[in-house]
Amino acid sequence: MQEGIADHPLRTTTPWNHGKLVGPKPPLKAKEIWSIRVRLQVAHRIRDLALFNLALDSKLRACDLVALRVDDLALNGRVRSRATIMQRKTGRPVQFEIT
Repeated sequence: MQEGIADHPLRTTTPWNHGKLVGPKPPLKAKEIWSIRVRLQVAHRIRDLALFNLALDSKLRACDLVALRVDDLALNGRVRSRATIMQRKTGRPVQFEIT
C-alpha cells in the first residue's frame, strides 16, 4: 500500500495560498478608477490612459487589447462609435461602444 504526500505524517510545509482569498478578484471601485485615470493624466501617459479607458469600455482581456490596431477603432481618421473584436481565447465576437 502506497501513502500519498498528503497522508504523510511528517509534512510540515503549508500550501502557498493558505489563508489567502482565492477566486476572481473584486472589480475596481469608482474611486480607484478615478484615481488611476488622474495619475495617468498627470504623468502625461496618453497611450496608457487610452488603453485603460478602452479596457473599461470593452472588458477585453489584456492580450486582446494590446493586439488592437488603429484600423479596428478608427475609420478615415475618425474614432468609431462601436467596434467588434474577435476574442483570441474564445473566438467569439465582442461588440462594445467606444466612449
